[in-house]
Amino acid sequence: MAEHGDEIETTHEPLVENITEKNNKIDRESSDSESEKKMKFDDDAPVKLKSRYRLFGREKPVHQVLGGGKPADIFLWSNKKISASVLGGVTALWVLFELLEYRLVTLVCHILILVFAVLFVWSSASKIINKLPPRLPEVKISEDTVHQFASALRIEVNNILQMLRGVVAGRDPKKFLAVVVGLWVLSVVGSWCSFLTLFYTSFVALHMVPVLYEKYEDKVDVLAEKAMTRLKKQYAVFDEKVVSKIPLGPLKNKKKD
Repeated sequence: MAEHGDEIETTHEPLVENITEKNNKIDRESSDSESEKKMKFDDDAPVKLKSRYRLFGREKPVHQVLGGGKPADIFLWSNKKISASVLGGVTALWVLFELLEYRLVTLVCHILILVFAVLFVWSSASKIINKLPPRLPEVKISEDTVHQFASALRIEVNNILQMLRGVVAGRDPKKFLAVVVGLWVLSVVGSWCSFLTLFYTSFVALHMVPVLYEKYEDKVDVLAEKAMTRLKKQYAVFDEKVVSKIPLGPLKNKKKD
């Protein structure tokens, strides 16, 4: 009986080992298949992001498109108190200059008179009542700051001049038409209101449009893609009938030669 029991145990051992090996193999295959699925999903994910349409071909977040830093935080209402204060201050200036017809020089002079009077009275009274006079900070503009500002301004001006040169050279009819249409729309809007009102409207739009776009980004991109598809079809017809008949500029002819 003991020998028979030993034989049963020896026969069951390889069966148990085979079953455990099969289970381990199944587990490895399932884990490999799951990892392959994850890898495929990860590989497909950036492709989907790249193929997705973004408004104006945007590749960066809205915060970086606006330049980043504190200005972008103000326009995107990252700090609601600061953004509301800036918008309220600009609104107050617009009311003073546009609605109440206040003059800029008069306003600046009145503010300076008030500030100088308060500081003068404070400094004079501090000697009588034995208190410290107001601490006036020493404000200086460093030479490096002036050089950095001038360098940045020079680069921007050169880029604008280079763009304008490319527009009038006849190398890009699309850009030429876009500039002409933009200037025409700006002239029409400028005839409706003053420069100050136009500036104020643009400033308010900068405070409203980016934050709304960031909130409803997906829906706006879908609608913009449909609109751009229709515009491309219309421009293809316009290009075939009008733009293609415009004679090429001298620079483009030289390149072809």
